[in-house]
Amino acid sequence: MLKPTLEPRGGFSFENCHRNASLERVLPELRVPQARKTGTTIAGLIFRDGVILGADTRATNDSVVADKNCEKIHYIAPKIYCCGAGVAADTEMMTRMAASKMELQALSTGREPRVNTVTRILRQTLFRFRGHVGASLIVGGVDVLGPQLYSVYPHGSYSRLPFAALGSGQDAAMAMLEDRFQPNMTLEDAQGLLVEAITAGILGDLGSGGNVDACVITGAGAKLLRTLSSPTEPIKRPGQYRFASGTTPVLTQTLELLEETVQAMEVE
Repeated sequence: MLKPTLEPRGGFSFENCHRNASLERVLPELRVPQARKTGTTIAGLIFRDGVILGADTRATNDSVVADKNCEKIHYIAPKIYCCGAGVAADTEMMTRMAASKMELQALSTGREPRVNTVTRILRQTLFRFRGHVGASLIVGGVDVLGPQLYSVYPHGSYSRLPFAALGSGQDAAMAMLEDRFQPNMTLEDAQGLLVEAITAGILGDLGSGGNVDACVITGAGAKLLRTLSSPTEPIKRPGQYRFASGTTPVLTQTLELLEETVQAMEVE
């Protein structure tokens, strides 16, 4: 018996998902490609005069570093920016779509866009795709209601908090924010806390890395700060290595030769 033809509907098509599940049941030896883990640390917090957003600059493809200095802070409106974690193409296209809609709205109404409007567009779009668009976003900006900060998750859920962190390094970054965040912080204190939070995510996560970018948003406008900090610069070893007492003679001789070579290179 032929099945009735389904009417075409807009949005994401789940036919391949059901097909892959059926193939896994029929063919146990089939290996369906799995989603690859990406490494990113993004964070944001509200301070006395506005919002500051931050992100690392490493773009990874599984175990390969694709780009060491990419931009993860995206423009939405003159006083609204968005940090993206997850699939680079998804975050780029989601932010471009939101920026386009906000520009059209500003032209048609003659008013500045609001942060909650941007958040609503993003979360409704992500919810329609049921998590198949891998974009974790932190939206921050200043509008007529003051400074606001939202975190939007890939399935469309969201939260509004005075500080937020997302990405694979979010645990370390959130630990720093929860420990040191205070209301009505100055710009200098907020910037220092943000750098420490992103640095904690970089050093505590193998996927995150590179430099720390930031974006300061106030009622007067926004300022993008590229390479605000470089926490992964090589550090010179302050002292000499010591050998254990139980080291074998051959290993001791090899280590001594290696130490002499290193000392000679330092002298040169």
